Amino acid sequence: MYNHIWKKYLPFINIHLKKSAAEDQVLTLNRVDFERAGTGRKAGYKFTIQLTNGRVSNVISGSPLAMNLAEVLLEDENTKKIIKNNVYEISLNTKFQLTTKNITPPATEADEVKVSEETTEPPNH
Repeated sequence: MYNHIWKKYLPFINIHLKKSAAEDQVLTLNRVDFERAGTGRKAGYKFTIQLTNGRVSNVISGSPLAMNLAEVLLEDENTKKIIKNNVYEISLNTKFQLTTKNITPPATEADEVKVSEETTEPPNH
């Protein structure tokens, strides 16, 4: 129902996903787009989606708006590359502000050691 609207905003959402590594991003959406397409219930326009390593990691089935956004994000190749190895939180408030946060936990020392071991080539014998 809302897929065509989310596809319109997708290039901007992708930019915000990339920029969210530095700081939270806010994109103000056009309320009229959603009111024309939807049922007009304001309560249905508020949601939070958590994306963990390229998958939705929370329950969004109560919000068609959130489900449609998740569907559009997960179908797009560029978006899949961006969200593949991080944790994001995308939320919409009643003022139609879409906030994008990169909530990826910082790497621990153990993770960094593991990565450096994997990238080190074994010596030739």
